[in-house]
Amino acid sequence: MANIRCVKGMVGLVTGGASGLGRATVERLIQNGASAVILDLPSSDGPALAASLGDRCAFAAADVTSEADVQSAVNLAREKFGKLDLAVNCAGIAVAVKTYNFKKDLPHSLEDFQRVINVNIAGTFNVIRLAVGAMGKNEPDADGHRGCIINTASVAAFDGQVGQAAYSASKGGIVGMTLPIARDLAPMGIRVITIAPGLFSTPLLAGLPEKVRSFLARQVPFPSRLGDPAEFAHLVTSLAENPMINGEVIRLDGAIRMQP
Repeated sequence: MANIRCVKGMVGLVTGGASGLGRATVERLIQNGASAVILDLPSSDGPALAASLGDRCAFAAADVTSEADVQSAVNLAREKFGKLDLAVNCAGIAVAVKTYNFKKDLPHSLEDFQRVINVNIAGTFNVIRLAVGAMGKNEPDADGHRGCIINTASVAAFDGQVGQAAYSASKGGIVGMTLPIARDLAPMGIRVITIAPGLFSTPLLAGLPEKVRSFLARQVPFPSRLGDPAEFAHLVTSLAENPMINGEVIRLDGAIRMQP
């Protein structure tokens, strides 16, 4: 009999957990009987969200690029809920700038490029390396399974558009480290998986005019609409429960392939 896992009773840490994909993930974990620590910036809606979700939810104010912040969020999960089974990396930032603006004779800001790489790649890796330290202390199940890491890349890792040099590079980095980290952690029974979402209805897109949003929605072959964060959260819980999925990048995109 396959050793199918169950989200109920798991303890998850979700970065960027106060909004968008992260928030939907936290809400679904709680609804399915798990406990969750929301890791987000001090300025986020994290404290109010955690309070509204009850005793099985806690908030850790943290910047994903800070070793001390992330370590204290991991410690909070263990102190409050006794363990850490799942870490979901949803925190990320984006800029939209061309490599060179020839009209203004201005190159892409190196500082902006480095900031996106630092938050999206180094921040994700920082959370992984510290979270697995806690997961390694878990009692393995019959399969030897101790934990699961789920990262968020983007279809921009594969078909990045004009102005997405920094963002695509950062998401490509997340894709690129998925398999080697899965291989690193295999002896400890910790899985590593990456989801590459397409166009989702998140705060990142909410700032766009309605006309632009409906244009983007029509680019998705089927279903021809923006993704709902609840659909991302559904995949997270499915992956957490299926022990055979490991070292893989899964596009969640309605079959979209982005035009230049």
